Amino acid sequence: MRDMSGFKEQPAQIRWENRTQRPLLALAVLFALAYAVPIVAPDASGGVKGACEVVEWVVWGAFAADYLVRLVLTEHRLHFVRHHWLDLAAVLLPLLRPFQLLRVVATLMLVGRRARMATQIKLTTYVGGSVLGLLMFGSLAVLAVERQSPNGNIKSPGDAVWWSFTTMTTVGYGDHAPTTGLGRLIAVGLMLSGIALLGVVTANIAAWFISRFEQDDAEERRQTEAILELTQEVRSLRAQVAALSGAGAVGAGAGAKGVAGAADAPSVSASAALPAPHGPGTGG
Repeated sequence: MRDMSGFKEQPAQIRWENRTQRPLLALAVLFALAYAVPIVAPDASGGVKGACEVVEWVVWGAFAADYLVRLVLTEHRLHFVRHHWLDLAAVLLPLLRPFQLLRVVATLMLVGRRARMATQIKLTTYVGGSVLGLLMFGSLAVLAVERQSPNGNIKSPGDAVWWSFTTMTTVGYGDHAPTTGLGRLIAVGLMLSGIALLGVVTANIAAWFISRFEQDDAEERRQTEAILELTQEVRSLRAQVAALSGAGAVGAGAGAKGVAGAADAPSVSASAALPAPHGPGTGG
């Protein structure tokens, strides 16, 4: 009952976000499949490609509707717009210029912002999912752009994945590189995203090591405090034992003196009771 009452006391925006997290993430997976099919299978029929495009628009529309609903449910709309301006840009970009790449970028932005709000998703899971998502979408995007370029050298999914991996890690072997302006723009975005994610991963690993060291230090401090407490208790016990031993020795000495005095008293009495010796002049 407490959990239900606590859930009802939450703001309407938070309740909406908690209820729509999993459905929106499932739609994000569906969007990835719809975007990948026409690129991986360029010989697919027009019906399949059209269906995939409809799915892309539907998923983008679902995330755009989610933004609008959260805007209506929030108590401070101006504050919401200021702190979620990237979401607003992602909603408006495909409407201003209905290019597929803009729609993909906008949907990815909305998915990333929404996933970051999911409380059950840990940082490691979020970073890992971001890396895989950027790797996949970067490969698909550059393949779709460079495949038709006469001077392009990224012609297969394998080439695209290899290029995306080397670009995200800022290695850049140079065996594959985009030749079109749009492909190079994708490369710039992938480089910046890769650097940012590597920074997050490095910071996460460093924070993990620091927390481990802090736990070890805390354990050592607890052990040291326990040893000091035991030492003080041992010293206190020794002092008590010494005090008891001293009191026992004093009592034993007093008892010995009493016994010796009692033993001397009869001899003195006996000597006092003996008759005095008669001398030669003593009458008879």
